[in-house]
Amino acid sequence: MKNTRTLPDIVDHYAEPFVALADTIWAMPEICYTEHRSAAEHEAMARAGGFRVTTGLAGIPTALMAEAGEGGPVIAILGEYDALPGLSQEAGVAQYRPVEAGGHGHGCGHNLLGSAALLAATAVKQWLEEQGLPGRVRYYGCPAEEGGAAKTFMVRAGAFDDVDIALCWHPHCFTEVTPPHSLANTRMDFSFTGRASHAAAFPHLGRSALDAVELMSVGVNYMREHMPSDARIHYAVLDTGGVAPNVVQAHARVRYSIRATDLPGMVELVERVKKVAEGAALMTETRVEASIVSAVSNLLGNTPLETAMNDVLTKLGGVSFDDEDRAFAAAIRKSLSDNDIASAFKGVGLERNDDVLFEGVVPQASPRQLMMGSTDVGDVSWAVPTVQAHAALFAIGTPFHSWQLVAQGKSPAAHKGMVFVAKAMAMVAERALSEPALITAAKQDLDRRRGGHAYQCPMPPDVAPPLTMSLK
Repeated sequence: MKNTRTLPDIVDHYAEPFVALADTIWAMPEICYTEHRSAAEHEAMARAGGFRVTTGLAGIPTALMAEAGEGGPVIAILGEYDALPGLSQEAGVAQYRPVEAGGHGHGCGHNLLGSAALLAATAVKQWLEEQGLPGRVRYYGCPAEEGGAAKTFMVRAGAFDDVDIALCWHPHCFTEVTPPHSLANTRMDFSFTGRASHAAAFPHLGRSALDAVELMSVGVNYMREHMPSDARIHYAVLDTGGVAPNVVQAHARVRYSIRATDLPGMVELVERVKKVAEGAALMTETRVEASIVSAVSNLLGNTPLETAMNDVLTKLGGVSFDDEDRAFAAAIRKSLSDNDIASAFKGVGLERNDDVLFEGVVPQASPRQLMMGSTDVGDVSWAVPTVQAHAALFAIGTPFHSWQLVAQGKSPAAHKGMVFVAKAMAMVAERALSEPALITAAKQDLDRRRGGHAYQCPMPPDVAPPLTMSLK
C-alpha cells in the first residue's frame, strides 16, 4: 500500500533543517560569483538528502545541480543564494544597525530563496519514492542573479536542455503568481584610454579619459528623451583614473546597465549607447573599448503553469502569521516612508489598508504594475516553460535591496513564508508529474510565445562568466 502523506505534510516534516539552512546562508552573505560557502552548504544538504549532485555547471564554481528520481519528466526548481554589497544589518532589529560597516547582506532574501527551493525539491523526491512513480526532480543552485547572469550562462551551456518545466519563487510582501514581466538587460564596460600629463604645466599634451566618461554620461542623458519610456539606462564609474587632480587621467572605466522590454529593443539601445561612447572618445581624442559583462533576456510567461500555480496558492490560502510576527512588522513599518507603503499596495493593484503583513493571495486579475527590473530567470523562461511565485514574508512596503529587508531575513515570518512557498512549488511539481497534459500544454504555450523560434542567448559566445566581476 502506497504512503498517503500529502506534499504539504512532507514539506512540514523536512522543514526544520532547511529553515536552519536559510539562517546559515543569511549569516554568511557572499556576493556575485563568490558564494563558495553558500554553495557548499546547499551541496552538503543535497548530498545528505540522497541527491545526485553535479557541481561547476557552465564553468561556474558556485553553480550546482542536484537530481533525484529516474525516468519520466524532469522538473527543475531554481534556487539562489547570492547577497548584495553594503547591506550588512543585524537580524530582528527594526533600526539601522550594521553587523559590519560596509559589509554585505541578504537584501533580496536569497538566503530564503535557495533554501525553500531545495526544501521543495526534497519533498518532491520523497513523494516520488513513496508513490513509486517515474520522474526526476532537480534543484539548480544558481549564483550571481544580482547582475552576474549565471542562469544565462547555464542555459547557454545546455544545463536545462532536457528539463520539461521550471519552477521558481522570490521573497516578497505579497503572495501571488509572479507577473511574467521583466526587462532584457545588458551590462557593459566602456574603458577609455587617453594620455597622462601635468594638468597645470602641460594640459595641452594630455587627453583625459575621465573627460570621455563624463561626456559619455552627458550624451546618454540627452539620449533618454529619444528612447522608449519603458527602457532604462543606469551607470556606475568603476575607475576614475586616479585621485590626483593635477594629473590628466589617462584611463577611466564606466559600467552601463541597458534595459528594454525585449531583446530586439535592448540590442538597438546597446548600439546607440556604443555610438555615444565612440562620440565621447572622438571629442576627447581618446580610445574606447566596449565589453559585455553579462546579459539577460526578458521573462516569458506561461499561462498553463501560471494557472496551476494560482490554483495551488489559492488552495493553500496564503501565509498565516501570529501577533509576534505582526508586532515586528509594525516596528519595521515605522522606518518606512508613506510612499514605500503606498507603492507596495499599488504595485499589486490592491487598495491600501492598515495590515502590516499580507495573509491572502493576490488575485491574478489584479491590475498590477509591471516589474521594471531584470532577472536571469528570463533566459530559463525562453528555454523551458517557467513559472514563479511571490510569497509574503516581509512587512508591507519593505523595499527590496534595503537594510529593512535584511533585518527580516531570519524572522519567524520569513520562515513561515519560505515553508509555505516550498509547499506551493512542490504541489505544482506534483501536478506536472501526475498530469502529462499540463507539461504538454506548457510547452505548446512556450512555442506560441516564442513564435516558433528557438531561444537565442543574448550573451555573445565568446563572453565567459565574469567570475571576478564583484572584485573589480
